[in-house]
Amino acid sequence: MSDSATMARRSIRHGLRFPMMLVSGLLTPVLLLLLFVYIFGGTLGQGMAGASGRVGYLNYIAPSMMLLTVCYGGGTTAVTVSVDMTEGIINRFRTMPIARSSVLTGHLIGGVIRTTVTVVLVLITALIMGFDPTATPVEWIAAFGVLLMLSFALTWLTLAIGASAKSPGGANTATLPLQLLPLISSAFVSTDSLPTGVRWIAEYQPFTSIIDTLRGLLMGTPIGNSAAIAAAWCAGITVIGFFWARRAFHNRDRH
Repeated sequence: MSDSATMARRSIRHGLRFPMMLVSGLLTPVLLLLLFVYIFGGTLGQGMAGASGRVGYLNYIAPSMMLLTVCYGGGTTAVTVSVDMTEGIINRFRTMPIARSSVLTGHLIGGVIRTTVTVVLVLITALIMGFDPTATPVEWIAAFGVLLMLSFALTWLTLAIGASAKSPGGANTATLPLQLLPLISSAFVSTDSLPTGVRWIAEYQPFTSIIDTLRGLLMGTPIGNSAAIAAAWCAGITVIGFFWARRAFHNRDRH
């Protein structure tokens, strides 16, 4: 635990070496929020439940932007891991009296902390813009639990990507699908309004169930079985990411 805490502090400091990635991971969801609310919100918000127009649309997409923040944060984690794997520091760690698992665990903790901070900043921005959630304290806790569960899962996955990539640039590029897939979901519009083929993808990909769960907790919309599906997706991604990351790390470690 002591080694992991040390590696977590190192991971956070290491992430500060790439300030543009940190800024991009924060600013991209904020800019998308401003873009969709103030430019498209007046039109897209018509017919939304509750208040119509920009206010209604802001209430609809604010949960989506918090999820997007988690997805964009994965790029920084993948790059910092890839730098470790390609610049020889792992060979030095092998000669030190530390737990080998602490390297990955430290990156995991550091990634989750960075993501949590940016999610809170995006939430504050949405509240300043007029986001008006109806959640009770218990529902707020549950919503942050969902985001933490997703962050934990995606961080393991990006750890695996970073450990497998041949360069930091390749690691960053490999995380792009995680940033693009939420766009084909219920993040910005209801899946009912999408063409048949796109609607099928949107309804059966992981991020739609997670967004619908967040939106239900924060805005009181029906959740149905979305929470159970979201938990299953997060658990599956975590298992895949964990074993993939451990195998990639040990394979590179031996070389």
